[in-house]
Amino acid sequence: MTASALSFRLAVLCVIAGMGMGIGMAASQNHALMPAHAHLNLLGWVSLFLFGIYYERRPALDTSRLAMIQVYLWTIGTVILTIAVGALHLGYDAFDPIAGISSIMVLAAMLLFAYFVFRPAHSVTPAPTARMTPAE
Repeated sequence: MTASALSFRLAVLCVIAGMGMGIGMAASQNHALMPAHAHLNLLGWVSLFLFGIYYERRPALDTSRLAMIQVYLWTIGTVILTIAVGALHLGYDAFDPIAGISSIMVLAAMLLFAYFVFRPAHSVTPAPTARMTPAE
């Protein structure tokens, strides 16, 4: 599996879970989990989907082990952070260090992604773009 395919699949799982959280909050009229819901949708759905697009445009990176590590680290950190943020907003203060550690995991994954984005251009080859010619 490629990093882009994994990113897209995990993003869809995150948005399904996030939508379920949103529907649950609406049905119960209890919006205490709104911050966790927002973290899951932004970090899980949006960011993972954007990572997938980036990796898909760079075939050499898409098949690299380091890109897969970045996706897994991001996902694990996001899931743990979402749970910790939810627990904190429900009054479980013991989850504060877990939120801190998982935030560092997500930051580490973003720093790894930043490395991919900012490394020298000669080491990254984008996918060829399709050129369209007008019909005559």
